[in-house]
Amino acid sequence: MKFQVNRDVFSEAVSFAVKLLPQRTTQPILSGVLLEASEGALVLSSFDYEVSSRAEIAADVEEAGSALVSGRLLAEIASRLPNAPVQFSTVDGKIAVQCGSAKFTLGSMPVEEYPTLPQVGERTGVLPAEDFAAAVAQVTVAASRDDVTPVITGVQLEVGDNNLSLVATDRYRVAVREIDWDSGSTTAEGTAALIPARTLAEIGKTFAHSGTVSVTIARGDDRELIAFSADKKTVTSLLIKGNFPPVKRLFPETVDNYAVVNTAELIEATRRVSLVLEREAALRFSFSIDGVTLEATGAEQAQAQETIEGHLHGEDTVVSLKPAFLLDGLGAVHSEYVRISFTKTDNPNKPGPVLITSQSSKDQPGADNYKYLLQPNLLLR
Repeated sequence: MKFQVNRDVFSEAVSFAVKLLPQRTTQPILSGVLLEASEGALVLSSFDYEVSSRAEIAADVEEAGSALVSGRLLAEIASRLPNAPVQFSTVDGKIAVQCGSAKFTLGSMPVEEYPTLPQVGERTGVLPAEDFAAAVAQVTVAASRDDVTPVITGVQLEVGDNNLSLVATDRYRVAVREIDWDSGSTTAEGTAALIPARTLAEIGKTFAHSGTVSVTIARGDDRELIAFSADKKTVTSLLIKGNFPPVKRLFPETVDNYAVVNTAELIEATRRVSLVLEREAALRFSFSIDGVTLEATGAEQAQAQETIEGHLHGEDTVVSLKPAFLLDGLGAVHSEYVRISFTKTDNPNKPGPVLITSQSSKDQPGADNYKYLLQPNLLLR
């Protein structure tokens, strides 16, 4: 094997290939990146049986071949190479790397023992990359981080007629975002896929500036996976098995009682007042015609209170919310103002979950189809 590649293009491709590799693995061979050079192209691949990455870049290939090298080490080297073309060659079973005056010799692992990457079939649909990345960032904050219940550590993708819904929950909150989706000539409506939230978060960042992203949802035999492709890059992930809870039904059709608050002001006030709270304690929010009053009470050492401007529509309402969960929702609302709607329960003395949505102005709702439902008590049991 012998080839030459552009340093910056190669470094970016290696970084992409190793991004989703596990930090530690019981099988050292899975920590490798597979290099395959042939006919003017270099393909870099990684696979740990759950997630795979594949990137193809242009290369001046003098001698076709393949090699398997440590992914993390290759990424470290690639990011520090001088500004010159990178030359690779196989010498006595090792990989020689030369870039300008810098030279490295890397050990290689047996290519024949490396697992075969999953094959990606016909695409299920196409979605706008920028909207997809924003939606992923908005909903993944609500996914559970407790591996005891794997089904809620994922994000549910649900294909509609011309839109895609992303849904996540950890039982205390639910986040939903809809974006445009084009199934083309295929019939994908009703298709759903449950993806690990941590994997999806990286995929969203990776393809954020790719224009459009092709999505393939494949179900066959005992392996169900999803693939995302753009710019000659592909990431696949195994789907989480199990039934995602029907959390969409928790969202009310309409809510008449709500307040509109400046998003940045509410974030800053919440951060300030919660400084005196003990861990896991809730903040008390009182919404009235005079504004929003935040109170941290109950601690022996310190208390705090602050009032900010708010525009109430309906009855005075008092709710207690965990500040970290509230800040996650407010941080995902990409608008100057936020609407906080107060739902009802069968018990008049017990407020229902609050619904957080974007608000373009004091009087105009947002148009990004993002919803975040938050309750201090469990929404699902």
